[in-house]
Amino acid sequence: MARKVKSNVRTLIWYGKSLGLIDQRKLPFEEVYVRCRTSQDVAKAIKDMVVRGAPAIGVTAAYGAALAALQYNGKDPDGFLNFLSERIDNLSGARPTAVNLFWALDRIKNIIKSESAKTSHETGQQRIKKITEKIVLEAEKMEREDVEINLKIGKNALELFKGSAKKLKILTHCNAGALATAGFGTALGVIRALNTGGLIEKVIVDETRPYLQGARLTAWELYQEKIPFFVITDNMSGYFMSRGEVDAVIVGADRIAANGDSANKIGTLSLSIIARFLGIPFYVAAPFSTVDLATPDGRLIPIEQRPEQEVREIFGKTIIPDYMPVSNPAFDVTPNENISGIITEKAVVTAPFKVNLEKFSKN
Repeated sequence: MARKVKSNVRTLIWYGKSLGLIDQRKLPFEEVYVRCRTSQDVAKAIKDMVVRGAPAIGVTAAYGAALAALQYNGKDPDGFLNFLSERIDNLSGARPTAVNLFWALDRIKNIIKSESAKTSHETGQQRIKKITEKIVLEAEKMEREDVEINLKIGKNALELFKGSAKKLKILTHCNAGALATAGFGTALGVIRALNTGGLIEKVIVDETRPYLQGARLTAWELYQEKIPFFVITDNMSGYFMSRGEVDAVIVGADRIAANGDSANKIGTLSLSIIARFLGIPFYVAAPFSTVDLATPDGRLIPIEQRPEQEVREIFGKTIIPDYMPVSNPAFDVTPNENISGIITEKAVVTAPFKVNLEKFSKN
């Protein structure tokens, strides 16, 4: 029998020379940690969805780079830098859509570039040690910052909704909670903050096929927090929205283009279309690290194609035989005109998104 999962589960745990990741494929039935001792272990964990959620992927990748630095056992600084470059390239190829992955690795690259450019009378081993220490410190800093940022997102959301004359019925999709971040969460962090402020009546959780992140992860987090909720299948959303059972839709994001187009878990686009048709506010909650000003619009956001088996099976049970064709895009893109606002740690950004995202990125 699977062990009951404790409520104090952490998404990731840095042990100094290895990284522990809660295996989100096993939740809510089992608490199993995967121990990553090399950068290759981390890349595999990201690709296989042991860890998922854009902010969590970013922090995990940073620790993957730290493990790469710790892995190197040579004495040549140039060999060390080449080794790091190869390992970081491997990490960056783990998942293409979540921009936080590249944002985090770019921060690590900047540390390496800055430190390696300094003139020094230190030995090769001393320089390698110093750069390694800097990378580890940067990864630890990212983890702390992520939690602080999520708390600020929640605070800004509370300010946004505080004038509500009634408690709110919120629909959310996928999992953008503590499990998708280093702690607290983005979209689910917003719900946590609103619940603390006495503004939540109930949360409607889309199951989120094919990986069931809503039914397995979001519902589990809400249960632990004692926030009222119920789970529905993805194709029930329009029913509840049309009957006045949803006051707002709040989702996360894996990449936000410069014009506000937002990539999130497959199925988000459909929700945004229904919400716009019915006049229901639709909000994206995400840290500014998810904003990709280098990508002009959503058409240029790469969409990850996942293995067919994820659709063919549920918990190891085959539901679609091999001879039937399957397609499995992991994300879709919600156009900015369907978005009421993007709740970030800096502000609640509204249209015109291109102007305001650029403005707030400089603050």
